[in-house]
Formats: sequence, C-alpha cells, structure tokens
Amino acid sequence: MNRTTSLARLQNEMFDIVIIGAGASGAGCALDAVLRGYKVALIDKKDFASETSSRSTKLIHGGVRYLEQAFKKLDFAQLKQVRHGLEERHIVLKNAPHLARPLALMTPVSSWFEGLYFKIGLSLYDTFATNDTLPKSKWLNKKEVLEKIPTLDRQKLHSGVLYYDGQLDDARYCLALAQSASENGAAVANYVQVTGFGKDENGKLNAVNATDALNGDALTIRAKLVINCTGPFSDHVRLMANAALSERLRPSKGVHLSLPYSTLNSEYAMLIPKTSDGRVVFAIPFEGATMIGTTDTECDEIAREPTLNHKEREYLAATLNPYLAKPIDPAQIRAGFGGLRPLLATDPTKSTKSLVRDHEVEIDEQSGLISLLGGKWTTYRLMAKDTLDEADKVLGQSRECKTADYILAGGENYGAGSWQDLNAQFGLAADIARHLVSKYGSRAHQVASLVQEDAQLAERLSPAYPYIRAEVVFTVRNEMVVTPRDFLARRIRLEITDWDETLNSLPVVADLMAHELGWTEAEKTRYADAYASEIGQFMADAR
Repeated sequence: MNRTTSLARLQNEMFDIVIIGAGASGAGCALDAVLRGYKVALIDKKDFASETSSRSTKLIHGGVRYLEQAFKKLDFAQLKQVRHGLEERHIVLKNAPHLARPLALMTPVSSWFEGLYFKIGLSLYDTFATNDTLPKSKWLNKKEVLEKIPTLDRQKLHSGVLYYDGQLDDARYCLALAQSASENGAAVANYVQVTGFGKDENGKLNAVNATDALNGDALTIRAKLVINCTGPFSDHVRLMANAALSERLRPSKGVHLSLPYSTLNSEYAMLIPKTSDGRVVFAIPFEGATMIGTTDTECDEIAREPTLNHKEREYLAATLNPYLAKPIDPAQIRAGFGGLRPLLATDPTKSTKSLVRDHEVEIDEQSGLISLLGGKWTTYRLMAKDTLDEADKVLGQSRECKTADYILAGGENYGAGSWQDLNAQFGLAADIARHLVSKYGSRAHQVASLVQEDAQLAERLSPAYPYIRAEVVFTVRNEMVVTPRDFLARRIRLEITDWDETLNSLPVVADLMAHELGWTEAEKTRYADAYASEIGQFMADAR
C-alpha cells in the first residue's frame, strides 16, 4: 500500500464505489466490492481501524450474554445475532489464521447450581456453532480449574465451565482487509478527511470532497456510489449528504484496562458472568498482558477520544477482584483504552446495554448514500456482504460475494511453525520470531530480511517485548504508517498494553520514521511530542 500512489489515483480516476471509513466494516466492504469486480476507493479521516475497530475485546464470538438475554426475555433478535455471530466465527478464524485463533474461556462458579446453569447455557451456545471445529464446553472440577488459572481464589471456587470462542488482533485484522483490498486493485488511503459531497442535477452524490489531513491538500474523488462505513460517526456523514435525515445511532462507551500477565498467569481467558450492572466482563491474555473489559455507558460526546477514567478503572478492578486470591493493586495497571459502539437506536427507552448489536443497510433515496449502520466485529463480513448486495441493486448488477473463502494478506501459505525458519535463517530470538509470524503471517520473512541489510534493525524496541526496529521500517514502507501512533498503537499493540514502554520506545520509533519519511528535526519532534502528550493525558485520566 503506497499512500502517494493512492492519493494520485483518488484525485484522477473515476470509481464505481468510494467507501468512507476504513474500520472493519469499511475495509470489509472494500474487499467485497473489489472482489466483485468494482473499481473501489477506501478512505479514512485517520488511520485504518483507528477508532472502534481497534478497541474491541479482541473476541470473535456469538455473544454468550446475548444468548442468555434471548431466552430470559424471549428476544429472538438477540438469538438471531448469536446465530449470525457463530456462523461467521469460523470464517473469521479460517481467513486469517495468523491473526485469529481459538481461545479457551473459563467461567468460575461458586456452587453446583451455578455450574449446572452455565453448563446448560454454554451447551446451547455449542449447538448454535455449526461448521467449526472448536471444542465443546466442559464442566471442570475445582482442581482442574486451578491447574488452568492458578491465581483464582480457591476458597470461593466450586468449579468452572470451560468453553471456546475466537480471539483476534483487531487492528491488524482490519489492516489485512485493507491490504487485501489494495492488492486486488482498490485505491486505499488513510488520513483523508471528508469535507462534503458533489451532486448531480438530480441531487445524487457523484463525488466526495476531501482534504489530505497531513498537508491540507484538497481532493475530489469521483464515484457512481458512496458507502458510509463510519461506525459511531455515521450520522455526521449521513447529515452531510442530506441534512433532512434524522439521527439513527446511540453510541455507547466501552473501556478496557491492561494488567500484568501474572494477574491470571494463564493462556486461558475468563468470563465473569455477574457484574453490578448486569453485564458480563472478560479477562483475557493479550500480547503479554491481561486485558479486562468491557463497560457500557451512554456517550453523547463522541468528538473526544474515549479514555479509561478512574471510576471505570475501579469498576473493572472491583469486578475481577472477588475471583482472585490476591486483589489487584491499582499501581499494577499498565494501560487502558476506550471505544465507541455504533448502536442502532431502535428503542429510545432502552439502555445501551440492552440494545441488539445488529446492523442495517440504509439507502437514502434523496442523495443515494448507502450507510452501513450498527453491527459488531464478528459479523463484519456478513455486514459487508449485505451492503454490497444493496450496492449491486443500485448499480444494476448481480455479482457474487467471494469473501467467505478469501484468505487475507499474510494468511496465504501460512504455517504456525514457520517461526522456527525465521529463528534459524535470521538468528532471531524465539519470542521475536513467534511474534513476527503471529502478526505478519507468511510475510514475516520480509520483515526479518531487513535485519540482513542493517543488523541494528534486529534490536528490540523494549527489553520486555518482542517488537523490533525492523518492524518500524517495514510498516512505513508497506503498511502506510505515517505517525508514531499508527505504529505503536495499531501495527504493534504496545499502546494498549503498556503506556510506560510505549513512551520509552517512542524516541527510537520517531528516529526510524523520520529517516524513512524524510522528516525534518522539527517535524520529528512535533510528532513525538504530540503523541507523548496524548499518552500523558491517558495516564492522567485513569488516575
């Protein structure tokens, strides 16, 4: 993906479809559209997956909570959502095996009755999961549970129910979608902000007016059709296209915090089935940390980035502490992050916790804008398919969706054991080789080969993590990294697991980027200082 080349194409070519928003739904739509044979442009006002799509709980799931609500309230919309999620789960796992994998989740229980309740519920969950090979749920005794998660409080523990879902690196999965779209002919560019639309004599959209957010240059992107995939910001784009439309979304805020891996000291995740506000909370191993989330609070202020605050930090810690032999020390918190859910406002009387995570494809008859509203990560591909099916009708076409069996960038010819080849061929430490293969898949050797050109690129960015300097160079050249945060937050996930080490790594990352991108000393300082200030604010908000 070359940003300069893409910008020239955006300005000079005529597209069938331009897609606004390069999160999971937008990148998914771009890949679906280009595989159907359309000429496609994909743009985002920030980086790929810079908002909601990089701030999930990293689960690929049907939703255990939705299943419970479906039966308790006879809510068949919730049941449909579970079924769709579980149908898509195996496709998400299959299409990017380097970025998505099965995850074992333990539900600790304090009595035999609780154990029976959750075993029945999770067995029902299993029955909805057709077409995949994940193991079925099991009811384990106390000893078996403690062997898997040794930090639990043995005095309160009776037993546990084990089940399986999927886990993904959400930001890199979204990037792989954008890369795959680009490699199939889409013009893809980050940091392109929409400022308005051009319309034909009938009032239909025929161009997107935009600005290059990095240098202020104006762009006019001509297209037959515009698709709005901006998640919680969808109403802004809809009203820009047609001011007479009513708002459709009720964004809600969800936050996570990151603790040391030793908090659970396990590769097993944990489902906390009971919280003070009627949700479920997950504690999940991710990138050398234990990540806990999520919350659900109504959010009216969507212009400001959602962050972890003190109250939310205390809530998540208080939710996990009753299950641990040793309570969490607030000083152990390494990082936190927040995101916005793009919930459809189906019923203004309902709390955001009870709104279904379903999606809708809206076509505005006046402007011709297609908006993909609502949804969740697990069903991104189904959401994209539904959207492109509607686009087909508008464009007078009938084209087959090919995404169900399309292996994403880095997944082609992937082998989980290929890290051993990197270890042998390039002399990289085992943890570094494993990391490269888990993030870049079959393209990991391209990152490792940079080490042969410059031995210094084999050096770690932080002694505590497997990330190396070569990744900075590779991602700038191949993954459209243009700011330090693009790299540290989304290409590697250090920002969401360890704020201190993010700050410690920042000077080296900025130096390498400055060399690759030709920054002046003043530009390098400006980028580094701005990001350091953001991290400082995140830390302050969480205190």
